[in-house]
Amino acid sequence: MATLQDLLGRQIVWRGGAPGAGRVPAVPTEFEMLDRELPGGGWPVGALTEILYASEGTGELQCVMPALAALTRQGRRVAWVAPPHRPYAPGLLESGVRVECLTLVRVKQRQDALWATEQVLRAGACHALLAWLPAANYAELRRLAVAAESSPGFVVLFRSPRVLHESSPSRVRLVLESCEGRLVARILKRRGAPSAAPLGIPVGRPLRALDRISFPVAGARSAAARARLETVA
Repeated sequence: MATLQDLLGRQIVWRGGAPGAGRVPAVPTEFEMLDRELPGGGWPVGALTEILYASEGTGELQCVMPALAALTRQGRRVAWVAPPHRPYAPGLLESGVRVECLTLVRVKQRQDALWATEQVLRAGACHALLAWLPAANYAELRRLAVAAESSPGFVVLFRSPRVLHESSPSRVRLVLESCEGRLVARILKRRGAPSAAPLGIPVGRPLRALDRISFPVAGARSAAARARLETVA
């Protein structure tokens, strides 16, 4: 007969208030203080993560960039759905991301973004998916959460703090803030109790009004690098 400790170790029994690390599949964020606070020690695999931020360039992309760099070094595919701006390829390269492993999906309407996100998840062809879905409702998010269960990667949805008090099926929810030039994360939802204190994220460079990773800069160098990004109409 299995003992209580055996059951706890296998995550069959969940203890309220505990982050629930155990064997929950996750991709390390590469930020030690954040990995310590997230179930499984990183971005959860097969589930939704919501990152809420008030304005573009807060550091929302820098928060996930180390994990993307680690995945693409292994040749793993990463998809971006409906980003508000064309990714700045030189900034991605500087962050260690192999741009040939990225797939950029552009859309014209909100429903197209939801449809594309769901199809990428159900295809199971990517080990990370970033999607910008500021106006998704609970039913739409729930549909994506079900699709994410069969995905081999982690899924990050970038949204506005305006949805802070709306219900969400996401497994992890955190809000990013800029405090005196530093990136600070507050974990609002995870398996267990919310994080007791804000976490400083060492992004390695001062935060700017615009995040260099997500905004293009004209010029021959950036044009050559952008040509390496695969774009899906």
